[in-house]
Amino acid sequence: MKEDILYFASDYMEAMHPDILQRLIETNMQKSLGYGDDSFSKLAKEKIQLACNCKDAGVYFFIGGTQTNAVAISTLLKSYEGVIAATSGHISVHEAGAIELRGHKVLTLADREGKLSAEQIKSCVDTFNNDGNKTHMVFPRIVYISQPTEYGTLYSIEELTKISDVCKQNDLLLYVDGARLAYALACEKNTISLQDLAALCDAFYIGGTKCGAMLGEALVVPNPKLLPNFFTVMKQEGSVLAKGRLLGIQFDTLFTDDLYLKIGKNALVLADKIKTALVDNGYKLYLDSPTNQIFTIIDNSKLESLSQKVCFSLWEKYDDTHTLIRFATDWATKESDVDKLIEIIKNLA
Repeated sequence: MKEDILYFASDYMEAMHPDILQRLIETNMQKSLGYGDDSFSKLAKEKIQLACNCKDAGVYFFIGGTQTNAVAISTLLKSYEGVIAATSGHISVHEAGAIELRGHKVLTLADREGKLSAEQIKSCVDTFNNDGNKTHMVFPRIVYISQPTEYGTLYSIEELTKISDVCKQNDLLLYVDGARLAYALACEKNTISLQDLAALCDAFYIGGTKCGAMLGEALVVPNPKLLPNFFTVMKQEGSVLAKGRLLGIQFDTLFTDDLYLKIGKNALVLADKIKTALVDNGYKLYLDSPTNQIFTIIDNSKLESLSQKVCFSLWEKYDDTHTLIRFATDWATKESDVDKLIEIIKNLA
């Protein structure tokens, strides 16, 4: 990395929260059992169950989000079943066909600012059920959504409840990708808690990699009978970390003194500062995301100059002369770097 470049390309460019690093150092020479049978992992699972108000939930630690999604979703599906997702959904676009690799189709629906509606899902299922050739088709079985979405937008408790109701009425499972969940939980506009997710979803994961951990995600299954012998499946998939304590210690730390509920606040405050500067300097926001991702439209003539000073994400072509780009803040973003970014934005305007 070039020291003179500002890094806003993603929300996992630092290694880990200092509290996690300190805890790893403190426990470094302790001996522990492997494969998640250690005391740290057991305590972390208990803390997550408590935070979700679901003492019987299955909690399973994975290394990364794509692995979590692929293993959990493919295990929940029968060979002839597929998963409904937004066209912009992570499993639809940015997981290199991991779901399809395991023999399952992603059934995409057009989204609005990254979100699906209960009405869309019901219409999809009704269309399938009324098709005389449905026995020759992929059966919809899981609904996949993200909180926050790929565009940083949020589902409300009302929206999630409606989607959950449609799923229950149509024998669908509801799965929520929480890769950036800490940034949703810290947002003032958010109305969905961990307890709500446990009550309304069949499975969801609590993201660590993008939310202060060195690596790791925690899959929560409120009714673990949905995934019988899941540890063995994880082992088959190469998804069990022998030194499972490395994941357990991190989530134990994140769920001590409500750190996970607080850790995203810094990212949100600084994201708002960037959005205000963009608007004040004549840039158009693609949408007004309330979380830590900022999407703006930039003239192609300015891309090269900006990229010399800032590392950002090229999202997609907007039109022949403009590109949609993304800046991302995180738990460790420095306000001094944001101020430098704003100065660059002003000079480019």
